[in-house]
Amino acid sequence: MKRYFSFILFLSFAFATFAQVQIDTPQPAATVVDTKGEEVALVLGEEYSGEAPVTLKLFANAAEVDGFSLVCMWEFTKEGESEPYLVRYDNEVEIEMNESGVTIIQPIITYTSREDSELVWEFGREDFEPLRVVLAESKIEVPNAFSPNGDGINDYYNVFNVKSIISFSGAIYNRWGQQLYTWGIDEIGCEECGWDGTYKGKPVKAGVYYVVINAKGADGINYEIRRDVNLMRGYTEDVTGNN
Repeated sequence: MKRYFSFILFLSFAFATFAQVQIDTPQPAATVVDTKGEEVALVLGEEYSGEAPVTLKLFANAAEVDGFSLVCMWEFTKEGESEPYLVRYDNEVEIEMNESGVTIIQPIITYTSREDSELVWEFGREDFEPLRVVLAESKIEVPNAFSPNGDGINDYYNVFNVKSIISFSGAIYNRWGQQLYTWGIDEIGCEECGWDGTYKGKPVKAGVYYVVINAKGADGINYEIRRDVNLMRGYTEDVTGNN
């Protein structure tokens, strides 16, 4: 699609010359990098739903035009709000989004004549549908037991059903307060990550241990969890759920 417009260059004593300028309509697009590092391509008008944090890459795909200055603007507005909470200026923008809720991203691309500042051509809301990024509210579940016996089921102690957690630290202690294991946000939500029931490479005894977790959700919720953990070495479970 191309847009055309004419402008008049006023010369002395009422001489006028008409010139026509051709500008290709930009084709903005975006890419989201999710919590697993996978990229999802988006076009205008589409919606992305997922967990925080995500990295959003925006591409104006606007070509330079001789004699015109180009400004690419991106407005970030929370759904239900009238004013953007963030405005970024560039042909390409990369930003981390770590707040839950719905964010509407509107591109506005402006060409301004270098000879006449009043000669402006804008591609905005009438030309581009916005992008919608929907990030889930936070969630985290902490088990009270695990069975590191090598049967491939529940062999690691970790949190699960994790959504939109943007910071995390966890530690395991024995009854005397000795720290046996620590882990961070890169290890949460992984089936074969977390504490394997060892200390310095040797299995610890079955019994009760203590977990301390501090985490923060994308919705601002702080999780401060302190609870017992039962380590059960003699416990086995088959695929039917029988002990």
